[in-house]
Amino acid sequence: MVKKVLLINGFERSLITDPESTLADVLRKQLMLTGCKVGCRNGQCGACSVIVDGKVTRACVKKMKTIKEYSKIETIEGLGTPDNLHPLQLAWMGHGGAQCGFCSPGFIMSAKQLLEENPSPTREEVREWFQKYRNACRCTGYLPLVNAVMDAAKVLRGEMKKEELLFKPQNNNIVGTYYHRPSALAKVTGTWDYGADIALQMPDNTLHLALVQAEVSHANILSIDASEALKVPGVHKVITHEDVKGNNRITGLITFSTNKGDGWDRPILCDKKVFQYGDAIAIVAADTEEIAREAAKKVKVELELLPAYMDIYSAMDEDAIEIHPGTPNVYFQINNIKGNDTKEFMETAEFVSETSTYSSRQPHLPLEPDCGSAYIDEEGRLTIHSKSIGIHLHSAMINTGIGVELDKLRLIQNPAGGTFGYKFSPTMEALLGVACLACDSRPVSLVYNMYQQITYTGKRSPAFMNLKVAADKDGKILGIEGENYIDHGPYSEFGDLLTLRLAQYHFAGYDIPNIRTKNFTVCTNHAWGSAFRGYGAPEAILGSEIAMDELAHKMGIDPFELRYKNIYRKGSKTITGSEPEVYSLEEMFDTLRPKYYEAKKKCEEKNKESDRYKYGVSVTLGIYGCGLDGVDTSEAYVELLPDGYVLVADSWEDHGQGADIGSLTMAHETLKAAGITPDKIRLLKNDTGRTPNSGPAGGSRSNVVTGNAIRVASEELLKAMKKDDGTYRTYEEMTAENIPLRYTGKWAASECTDCDLETSQGNPFSTYMYELFMPEIKVDTETGKVEVVKFTTVADVGTVINKSVVDGQIYGGLAQGIGFALSEDFEDLKKHTTLMGCGLPYIKDIPDEMDITYVETYRKDGPYGASGVGEAPLTAPHPAILNAIYEACGVRIRKIPALPEIVKAELDKLGTR
Repeated sequence: MVKKVLLINGFERSLITDPESTLADVLRKQLMLTGCKVGCRNGQCGACSVIVDGKVTRACVKKMKTIKEYSKIETIEGLGTPDNLHPLQLAWMGHGGAQCGFCSPGFIMSAKQLLEENPSPTREEVREWFQKYRNACRCTGYLPLVNAVMDAAKVLRGEMKKEELLFKPQNNNIVGTYYHRPSALAKVTGTWDYGADIALQMPDNTLHLALVQAEVSHANILSIDASEALKVPGVHKVITHEDVKGNNRITGLITFSTNKGDGWDRPILCDKKVFQYGDAIAIVAADTEEIAREAAKKVKVELELLPAYMDIYSAMDEDAIEIHPGTPNVYFQINNIKGNDTKEFMETAEFVSETSTYSSRQPHLPLEPDCGSAYIDEEGRLTIHSKSIGIHLHSAMINTGIGVELDKLRLIQNPAGGTFGYKFSPTMEALLGVACLACDSRPVSLVYNMYQQITYTGKRSPAFMNLKVAADKDGKILGIEGENYIDHGPYSEFGDLLTLRLAQYHFAGYDIPNIRTKNFTVCTNHAWGSAFRGYGAPEAILGSEIAMDELAHKMGIDPFELRYKNIYRKGSKTITGSEPEVYSLEEMFDTLRPKYYEAKKKCEEKNKESDRYKYGVSVTLGIYGCGLDGVDTSEAYVELLPDGYVLVADSWEDHGQGADIGSLTMAHETLKAAGITPDKIRLLKNDTGRTPNSGPAGGSRSNVVTGNAIRVASEELLKAMKKDDGTYRTYEEMTAENIPLRYTGKWAASECTDCDLETSQGNPFSTYMYELFMPEIKVDTETGKVEVVKFTTVADVGTVINKSVVDGQIYGGLAQGIGFALSEDFEDLKKHTTLMGCGLPYIKDIPDEMDITYVETYRKDGPYGASGVGEAPLTAPHPAILNAIYEACGVRIRKIPALPEIVKAELDKLGTR
């Protein structure tokens, strides 16, 4: 051990540390300065950035032995206070820079040092700085962060007042404005406690957990020997399937009647078989995480290796064994049957085009690894804290497996550092519950490292789209047909629902009278499929938007005009045979048209200037429905409090998308009539023991369904407060007249219907989101590297409820779409195990020019006319990029990611023709 004196945030601190400890661990565990966040632990994300002696330092890889005595260390805790924030902190709040907020302290500290060295940076210098110091963000698309730095610099130079950084409501109106999130202050000051922060605050008797995980993809388990692990001092217990009180299974809960499985195929702890790399076989509970991880290495698991089917083709081979005995590897099929048979059209149409595409196993790559804790609460309930974005749903999915009744199980969502959908499935919730009960109900904590996050949590399910489209001589589409496959990994959870999404979203947005497609779900031994932003639409639309482009080129017309000719107009029916809720696509295309032709001309001119660099532009159309299929429901309540505040209670889970400002705004827009201001609204969120079932925060449903529930509850309270003379009662007047103070709001998409399981026809969603994508790209023909230099988009998400949130969702979705198209993958279990290895886009991978135009079409079923937003920006940016590559250099890429070596190989082939 070494004793050092360090100057931390201006104070002299005497510390005794292990010289091999990292600065991040010392700050977090010894000093409880948890504003220094730890994500990757290998210097790739910058969430841990602090300033050491005037240098931006990634604390997760900085060993204490390298820090000199009396070094000056600055962390986010020393930057500003709630009453006197640094301009960077205010600017981050004002520009919506803190979405999930996990990266915010690191970015802000990095930016502080930038502005001390360069008080007047250009936008490009800001981007170069964040690239140099590997400050990564998965939420924002980076553009709002650069905006925040530029404005903060203005304040520091005296060109702008601090007060101008935050939007101030005018006439008590906040809908459609840049009003900041309620959580923003805590996020920019480093006091928003994520799961790993909460783990440090747990009681002294808390046991820390580590998993014993499979290092093969398919095997029979012959024996588990924990004897050596139990000898390690500090180990309390090694938990196996034999310690599970329930049936040791997680149910998919939503399993269609035509599914050949029963939905009970995912073990909590593997008992008979290993189904994928990383499967949990045992849990070590010890006094510290370090002891638990060391002991986990000593648990011996004897296996009998089985063939590992790592793609659909091997799993569908006639010699393949059933991964789950008794259930075929192809376990679900759903067709889209609309209109007349397509055979005649395919044989006689003037133009027929076929294409086959592959969308990758995209990893979610949140910067905060999965984490959680469990304990028995004051009412004797097993209480589990996690990043769950479906606390009521997950309770029903895991309670039988754990072995507890629902009324004895309580789930609470921690502040979450981004999930992008992977937490629509329970990941560690059941493990935590099992461990707590097996350890005599002692509190337990489990924190994954980034390797576990990447290799063990679910991924976007790859899709193989094989589509054929027929059109008449004028370009009117007559029909489509195809055979499409989802690789859903080893667990069927939501696999049938995802496959239905293929049937709902291929060619969505186009008036296609005749459809015959078959869609299949396949079980494999690669990573299990979980929800990912866009859920099914990005996979399906990759195929259909490339097919549209190929058809246009075959016909000799501009792809923009082919799309325009076939979009929804009055009289059109959706792909599932229902009437679109709005007809805004024509206006959207008309809005984009001049920008498209201007960009096309610019690319043509640039292409004349260089033989090496080629430029292209393309347009695609993306659509997504808001909700769970059919009659989706939600519930919330509002209550007038003694101090005149209003409490809004719901289970609208927040994983960075802005549930807090959503809840506040949905209530405020109604309650402002009574003079309630935004600062007079308190939020109670995401605790099954205290908040009503609002449904999961996925599929862009919450803004519509839960937003409506909050609106209804607020309207009921407003009615109760209103006097005959038009004024409103106070709390005291309400109680004096014995008028109830709490009102529950329930809302259901009552006009919706489930899609038929034979034909996929139905009216599944009350509202949709529509978005057009127009990337301008540059191809280096010598290396194959593709760069998106500008991204223009036109979006109709109904009424924009909060401008900074909706902007941020779109910027972030576009960034993920760029990564999906060009770099992100999880295929190689040795290579794709770090953020960089998986292709996480950094700031220089994303253009600083991103232009959003809104066409706000009022939704009659949306709260105050709103639809959702989160899924829309990731529906179709990636096929637009691939199509733009073709426009730039004549290379047609149908598989993502379009890595430089893939593009270069195709260019080389083109050159030999």
